[in-house]
Amino acid sequence: MAGQIEGMVALVTGGASGIGEAIVELFAREGATVIATDIDELRGPELANRITKAGGKAIFLEQDVTSEERWIEIVAEIAKRFGRLDILVSNAGIGIAVPSIVDMTLGDWRKQNAINLDGVFLSVKHCLPLMRKTGGGSIVMMSSLAGLRGAPGLSAYSATKGGVRLFAKSIAMECAAAGDGIRVNSVHPGIIDTPIWGKIPTGATGNQGNAPIDPDERARVVTPLGRAGQAAEIASGVLYLASDASRYVTGSELVIDGGMNAGGVARRQ
Repeated sequence: MAGQIEGMVALVTGGASGIGEAIVELFAREGATVIATDIDELRGPELANRITKAGGKAIFLEQDVTSEERWIEIVAEIAKRFGRLDILVSNAGIGIAVPSIVDMTLGDWRKQNAINLDGVFLSVKHCLPLMRKTGGGSIVMMSSLAGLRGAPGLSAYSATKGGVRLFAKSIAMECAAAGDGIRVNSVHPGIIDTPIWGKIPTGATGNQGNAPIDPDERARVVTPLGRAGQAAEIASGVLYLASDASRYVTGSELVIDGGMNAGGVARRQ
């Protein structure tokens, strides 16, 4: 069904690549005006131009989600240009993996927390007032399967994504108590084939060397469905939570992981 979010205004952080890019593209195809933000000042404008040429509505704004000053500017720009905000997708995040938590520097711990947690906090703090003026809407926070279960080498990442999971539930209850018509949910991807895997050293999985992890190879071993997910499959879940199709869903977790969180299966040869 096309046009599921027709006429809505959506903000997607970390929107220049990977899952964020897929969300921006799908939202535009479904009729929304999309504001994509990212630190990538090369891919971001290219994405917005591609969507515009295809007949969609999208703009790109450079943003470091850890800067509160920039959040104030971003929301003011959205209010000035569009006068409303219906959908917020807090997607920007990074993964820093280490062989053991004792190998993680305090600087890396704080950097990951600043982007994955502070950035989400700031998105809600500054976007919620504009969304309330609109009269309702949907907030989707990107967590991870690592926010539901532990993972060796990713303990610090898991801490941030677990924080996002419970932050989403708490904001959902806050909005429900306020009766503002804003729903809040979290999404938990498993192994998804995106550029982020090329940035995580294999030392995090107990192997030696710094060759990038192959998500397909890893997914064949640990995922019941036997393959890595695609960014577009996560985007479809986010669209569901952003649209009226999920109008009775708030404070929930949407797990899109090929069955990993459910258990394991013996792979047939």
